[in-house]
Amino acid sequence: MKNLALTFLILLFAGIPILEAQQQWDEIDYPPLNNFEKPDVEIFELENGVTFYLLVDDELPLINIHGIIRTGSFLIPNEKAGLASITGTVMRTGGTTSIPPDELDELLENRAASISTGIGLTSGSASLSVLKEDIEELLPVFVDVLQNPAFPEERISLAKTQIRSSISRRNDEQAGIAQREFRRLIYGPESVYGRNTEYETIDNITRQDLVDFHTRSFVGENMMIGVIGDFEPGLMKQLLEEAFGGIPAGEEIELDLPEVNYEFEPSIHFVDKRDVNQSYVLLGHIGGMRDNPDYASLQVMNRVLSDGFSGRLMRIVRSQMGLAYSVFGNYGNLNFYPGTFTAGVMTQSASTADAIDAIIVQIERLQAELVSEEELQQTIDRFLNSLVFQYDSRASVLNESMSYEYAGLPADTFDRLVEEIQAVTAEDVQEAARRYLRPGALRILVVGNGAEIGDQLERYGEVQEVDITIPEPGADEEEQASGDTVAGREWMRRMSEALLPAGDAGTLLIESENRVQTPQGEMQLESSEEVNFAEKRFINQISMMMGEIIFEIEEGTGVMKMGGQEQQMPPEQFRELMQQYNRHYVNLALHHEEIDVEFIGETEKNGMALVELRVHLENPVTLYLARETALPYLLAANQRDPQSGERVLVESHYEEWEESGGVLYAYRTSTYVDGEEQASTVVLSHSVKE
Repeated sequence: MKNLALTFLILLFAGIPILEAQQQWDEIDYPPLNNFEKPDVEIFELENGVTFYLLVDDELPLINIHGIIRTGSFLIPNEKAGLASITGTVMRTGGTTSIPPDELDELLENRAASISTGIGLTSGSASLSVLKEDIEELLPVFVDVLQNPAFPEERISLAKTQIRSSISRRNDEQAGIAQREFRRLIYGPESVYGRNTEYETIDNITRQDLVDFHTRSFVGENMMIGVIGDFEPGLMKQLLEEAFGGIPAGEEIELDLPEVNYEFEPSIHFVDKRDVNQSYVLLGHIGGMRDNPDYASLQVMNRVLSDGFSGRLMRIVRSQMGLAYSVFGNYGNLNFYPGTFTAGVMTQSASTADAIDAIIVQIERLQAELVSEEELQQTIDRFLNSLVFQYDSRASVLNESMSYEYAGLPADTFDRLVEEIQAVTAEDVQEAARRYLRPGALRILVVGNGAEIGDQLERYGEVQEVDITIPEPGADEEEQASGDTVAGREWMRRMSEALLPAGDAGTLLIESENRVQTPQGEMQLESSEEVNFAEKRFINQISMMMGEIIFEIEEGTGVMKMGGQEQQMPPEQFRELMQQYNRHYVNLALHHEEIDVEFIGETEKNGMALVELRVHLENPVTLYLARETALPYLLAANQRDPQSGERVLVESHYEEWEESGGVLYAYRTSTYVDGEEQASTVVLSHSVKE
């Protein structure tokens, strides 16, 4: 404290105001950065084509091996989309022909080691992290994983189940929908760059497909192996030669990716997602390649447009205009196929069009006026300072060296980029914007709440609604006998008269007790429902141990309420509830004249004479009616389990019919999944609300 006081008095009596002693950030002179000397990477190649990159780093007693494999999902036909990903996953999870998966897991765990494999669009990867003392033992295990994966059927099935589960949830997140569908708009939905992995493509994949794809890809001519850590180079080269020397050379895969057929034309596309209260917008067009001679100018242009809070989009659209939660933009240049120019914004539904317009203004401004020298220099300085982190470790040096080699770029690419960025002028930025940006030919995609957005998007042209329905593998219609539609409609009419003698269901009030099988065990629930099938309105209040939870569906949206809190219903849950709502026997009876139905024939179950009807809903169902009464006996549907992604047979059995208020209702319903009872409902009372 005395020292602080003394310093204050010295400054005061010296006549130097304290405020003047402080400098503003832009008044500080920074000394030039020291030159960074990159360590040399030793490169050698085996006769079978495997190329190695060695870099010693003795800071820790660890060795890390990273492999880049010349392969990718671009080699896979559309009908088997997902094959590359499954191959990369099961190579590791399925163990090898000599080491079962559980033993492999235990072996690595006991030595604090890890092995991973994966395959993306334009490359595969494999890595080993191991203690220095265990490298001689575990390096052959790593090569065994690369060369001799067992691909057991049960692990393939597990990987498929995980992907199916991911597919079932892919429409949950707004950002995920926008990014996926924007790629499809730019590259085309059937291109390798825009296609989706679907249930059907996963079902098409066999174990032999994995074996064939692996055999083609994981050969010496396609392998680049980087090694960094605490090792003696001579000994490491000997170990690598022994471990990798037996790998067959094979044939090198050409990274010749399909061309993108793209036409610059403006369009507006919309995904109506009613469970959100904001818009996620992406707009742009096709981008370019990394070898573009204007790459440095484009990168500086990117930073002027969007560089965190310093870029124009954040400063103007977000901070000054208050139109965005988040806003960004980037002209992408990729190594093997063109990137995209993409600008995006998250904004309130009411300000969707204003935010789009504000972004377009900033794109046009790049073309119309020169960047000021001050803004240009600050942008370049921030850019160069950020590049320091490109070589923040010896591992990053090794990875960069391998990446440049894999992409066919010169070894001095980074050094040349630094020099080129320093030389970029304001005229270069403007010329890049004029040459490569097309603000008049933007494809705009909005994912948001149509009820809140209204007609804002119509100013950009005819709005094209994007269908994001997850396709189900269709039943083979040719294998199904054609039914009698006239007889089918007649039986539906009889069912309607039997269930609704008054001709209308009104608003039903239902009290029931439910027993449900869950992964945690059996649960007993009490519920109160209020349903109006004519108005598509549904309220279900369920009493649980942790309190009451309420599900509400009205006007095409669903909400959940619990403990005074309310949130939008997740899309998959909403879809599942609507599916149950649409196939409910009261709904079928009320709308029987609008439903496409076929009479298949007569049959018998449990000694009861039944008629079989095929009802064509979004997901077709089979409905069995008691021949004598025309009341529903059983409803069966093949559908996806939202948890596992597997197709299952769901059957609902109806018994003990009671009439109240002109509506017959089944007082006992039992639900079976693949033959096992999963839930039962006992109705205590039902009535029609007046």
